[in-house]
Amino acid sequence: MQLYLNEVYDRLTVAGEIEYTGILTDETSIGSQNGGQNVGLYRFIINPTTSATGNTLGGIWGNHYQAINFANRLLRGASSVTPVDAADQAKYNSIIAQARGIRAFAHFQLLSFFAPNLKDDGSLGVILLTDVPENVNVTRPRNTVGEVFAQINSDLDYAEANLGTPVTTLGKYKYISIDMINAFRARMNAYRGKYTEAETYADKVISNSGLTLSAATPVPAGTPGTAAWNTAFYSTTSTNPYRRMLADLEQGEVIFALDRAVGKSTIGNIYYFNQTNLTGGPFMEMGRNLFNILDATTGDIRRRAYIDPTSKIDPTYLTNPNFRLDDVLCIDKYPGKPSGAPLNNDLKVFRLSEMYLIKAEARVVANDLTGAATQIKKIRDARNFIAPVTLPTYTNAQAAWKDILKERRVELAFEGHRYLDIKRLGTLAGEQVDRNSRDNENLSETTMAPSDYRFTLPIPFEEINANNLVQQNPGY
Repeated sequence: MQLYLNEVYDRLTVAGEIEYTGILTDETSIGSQNGGQNVGLYRFIINPTTSATGNTLGGIWGNHYQAINFANRLLRGASSVTPVDAADQAKYNSIIAQARGIRAFAHFQLLSFFAPNLKDDGSLGVILLTDVPENVNVTRPRNTVGEVFAQINSDLDYAEANLGTPVTTLGKYKYISIDMINAFRARMNAYRGKYTEAETYADKVISNSGLTLSAATPVPAGTPGTAAWNTAFYSTTSTNPYRRMLADLEQGEVIFALDRAVGKSTIGNIYYFNQTNLTGGPFMEMGRNLFNILDATTGDIRRRAYIDPTSKIDPTYLTNPNFRLDDVLCIDKYPGKPSGAPLNNDLKVFRLSEMYLIKAEARVVANDLTGAATQIKKIRDARNFIAPVTLPTYTNAQAAWKDILKERRVELAFEGHRYLDIKRLGTLAGEQVDRNSRDNENLSETTMAPSDYRFTLPIPFEEINANNLVQQNPGY
C-alpha cells in the first residue's frame, strides 16, 4: 500500500495549471527564441480540440483524473488488506487518509478550472469519481458543484481524522498533513466566497504550522545586479532564504509541495528548451507589465529571484524596433535543482504567503480595509531587503481588491493562480488581463475580461467524444 501510495503522489501535478495560466494571462510573453510554441493559446484561442495536447487544458483534465483513478485503485485494493495490530492499523489508516486527501485536491483543481461557478452548488461541476470504472466504455454525466464539494469535504474530514502521527523526516512538507488540509480548506472556501471559514483555516495555518514568511535577508554584500552580487545570490550556496526556498534548497514557507526528484517530469521546459537562462532557448518570457511592477530600486527580493541575471533589459523597449531580441526577460522562478537538473523543481502548491493574502480578502469582505492592508504589508515587508514598506491606504473596497490582486499577481507569479484570480477578483478590482502593448503586437485580441466565458475551460474533445453523457461548458 505504501509503495502504491508513492505512485499516487507521483501522479499528482499542477504543471498544466502553471503553464496554461502563464500563457493565457499576462504572466508571460512570446520569447526571443519562440518558433511557434503556444502562439494560438497566447492569442486567447481556446476550444475543446486544442485542449488535447501537452500540459495545458486537456492535460489538466486528464492528469487529475489519472491521479483520482490511481487513488481509487489504492482504496479498492486496500479493502483486501487486513492490519495485524494497532500499529499496523494506524499505518493503514494514514495511507487511506493520504489517498483521500490527494483525491480531494484533484477534484478541487478540476472544479476550479472546469466549473463555471463555484459559488452555486446547483451548477455544473465535474464528473465525481470515487470508484474504479469496470471498463473504458463507462460513461457518466457531470455532477453538480455541491455534490463534488460534499465528497471533497468528506475526504478531507477522513484525512484529518486519520493521518495519525505527522511525518517528521526531511521533506515532510511533500506529504498530506494537517497544515496542508487547513491551507486547502482556506483556499477552497475563499474560492467559494465563504470568507469566514476561509479566514479561520488561514489563521490555523499561520498560528499552528510553525512556518514564517521566507525572508528577503540576508542578501550578498555590494550592489544588487553586479557580477559579484549575482554570483553569491544565484549560487547553490546562497544564504538568501527566499531564493533558497524557490531553488529547493530548504522548505522555507512551503506548506505543501509536489516532489520532483531528478529524472522526474520538469517544469522549466514550459518556458525554455534547455536551461533557465538567456542561452537556454527562452521561448516564453516574463510579461513586460509584470516585470515593470518589480521595481529594482525598492528592495523587493522578487525582482532578483524571478529574473535570471543573464536577461537583457532594455529601457527603450517601448520604441525599440528590435524589442523582441533586445528585451529578453528570462523567468527564474524555477531555477533548477542544485543536483544538476536545470529544468527541474518541486511544484509549490501551498505557501504561507497565500494564507495572508486570503486573510486580506476576508478582511475586505468584513469591511476592515485597514486589516486587509496590514496583511499585504506583512508580505511586502518580508520580501523587502532594504526596509519595511509603508502601510497601504485603501479609500474603498475596490482599491483594496485592486491592491490584493496586484500582490497576488507578484507573489504567486508562475504558480498557477493568475487565471483563477482574474476570474474571481477581476470584476471587484476593475482589472482584466493586463499585457504590455509590445507583448500584444500583431494580436487581434489584446485582453480578456473576467466575465469572458473562456475563464472556464472547455471539456476536452476526448471526453466529449467518448462520453455522450457529459455536457460541454457554455460558449464552446
